Amino acid sequence: MMHPTVPIEVKNRDFFDLLKSMSKTGFQGRKLGEAFEIWLEMLNEEKITILMGLAGAMVPAGMRKIVAWLIRNRFIDVLVSTGANLFHDIHEALGFKHYLGHEFVNDEELFRDGIDRIFDVFALEKEFNEIDFMISEIFEESEGVFSSREIIERIAERIREEVKEESIVVSALEKGVPIFCPAIADSSIGIGASLAKRRCVVDTIKDVEELTELVAKSKKTGVIYIGGGVPKNFIQQTEVVARLKGYDAKGHDYAIQITTDSPQFGGLSGCTFEEGISWGKISHRGKKVQVFVDATIALPILAHGLLSAKRVNFPRFRFGESVEISFS
Repeated sequence: MMHPTVPIEVKNRDFFDLLKSMSKTGFQGRKLGEAFEIWLEMLNEEKITILMGLAGAMVPAGMRKIVAWLIRNRFIDVLVSTGANLFHDIHEALGFKHYLGHEFVNDEELFRDGIDRIFDVFALEKEFNEIDFMISEIFEESEGVFSSREIIERIAERIREEVKEESIVVSALEKGVPIFCPAIADSSIGIGASLAKRRCVVDTIKDVEELTELVAKSKKTGVIYIGGGVPKNFIQQTEVVARLKGYDAKGHDYAIQITTDSPQFGGLSGCTFEEGISWGKISHRGKKVQVFVDATIALPILAHGLLSAKRVNFPRFRFGESVEISFS
């Protein structure tokens, strides 16, 4: 049956109603509305684990409090992030800042002045260095072999009493939301660790085992990707690993991606969920949508729409010899 598009009326309304209206329009506005509807459907599932992959410089761009809010309200249950986002979160949580800058600037002068640029956002190198050395101390004080999840928890415990701002890592520690960082060395956390005189070992293969078991033991899974890169693939590949380990894994049941990358160049950040079906990473029966838009536009709109939402039930995790999952 053919359904007509419904033009958006300009009127006083909340973001929930606006996003619902956008789902009856066209192009990427419609896709954003569909992403919202899929997220709401996930929240209404009785037993589901919702995983978020976080790539790109989202924290310097001002998205930190949104991600922390999603964690505290259990609109996501697991976070897989680049190390950069976690480092910048620690930086801001301890009272340091990113600054409004400009992309049209003399970068050689910025270098001489100790200013680092992320497109139109500036940061002070000397402030980053303070965090580098703090992380170095944490690695020096730690002995043994840890997953990235465990070492991030140690960092969160260390800064918990010192934070001046809402923090992603501290929120996750307090709400029992595990954070995995499979490319932890590729960040300023890795730089800080390299400065340690004596350091622990971060076993990212342990991350593969833990996250795969977590996904395999979840009755249903939903994924939300902000950008793509390592976080997206790390979550996607759990379905492949699970099958190799003998689990009946048929792909993630729900999938949302916010990206500006295109599929025709072959990169994972832009590849479609339909392509993921061929790998068994996404269920062929799954509900899925990709929104091709800047995440700094889409994420605030989606989060404000979720202000009217409530989570029916969410998982609790216990990590030990194996991963145990129970629902509240």
